[in-house]
Amino acid sequence: MPDPLAVHSMFGRIARRYDLANRLLSGGTDVWWRWRLRRAVARQRPQDTLDLATGSGDVAFALARGLPAGVRITGMDFCQPMLDEAVSKKTRSAAYAKIEFRQGDAMALPLPSAAFDVLTISFGLRNVADRHKALCEMHRVLRPGGSLFVLEFSQPFRWFAPFYFLYLRHVLPHLASWLTGDRGAYEYLGGSIEQFPARPAMTAEIRSAGFAQVSARPMTFGIVALHEAHK
Repeated sequence: MPDPLAVHSMFGRIARRYDLANRLLSGGTDVWWRWRLRRAVARQRPQDTLDLATGSGDVAFALARGLPAGVRITGMDFCQPMLDEAVSKKTRSAAYAKIEFRQGDAMALPLPSAAFDVLTISFGLRNVADRHKALCEMHRVLRPGGSLFVLEFSQPFRWFAPFYFLYLRHVLPHLASWLTGDRGAYEYLGGSIEQFPARPAMTAEIRSAGFAQVSARPMTFGIVALHEAHK
């Protein structure tokens, strides 16, 4: 499992170039992934939404643009430099005024139980030191009937795997080094993706934390999955 101090240091180093790197390294597909997430969240008609591992706030901002004005959105992350980026971006639109950014650890959320209708976590569960503990915390802060959405890298379709892992191991670190000056951070990224559970195993992990009606939708040849679960 990832070392929390190392993960915190890594994201602190790349915070300022994080958004640019995401766009270029994903070929812009990350925008479509967030759009799929936002559409799924909107179907739940939440009043209180928590975006965990919010990072620089892209998911929280996407939710703010796509949900009704009265919906309350909290973005939470344990890395303050990433939150600083999110706060600086918050001034770009009046629609973002309803977002509250807070620091907090996914394994010990500083939040009351049964406080949210929807919880989202995008590309963050992979970096948590104890996934089961974090998933149990997510279950705790959701209201009965609430929904969890985990947008995360997954294992690609078998025919696509050779091309994808070639990119992760040899192309991505070079591009990331040029974009961010931090090759090591993206070598970690590639390794963490390869080691992350495939959709059936991740579904089982979510269910073991107490969730029901767990499903997983593969996207982009299976390299990303949108997991949905309910309390």
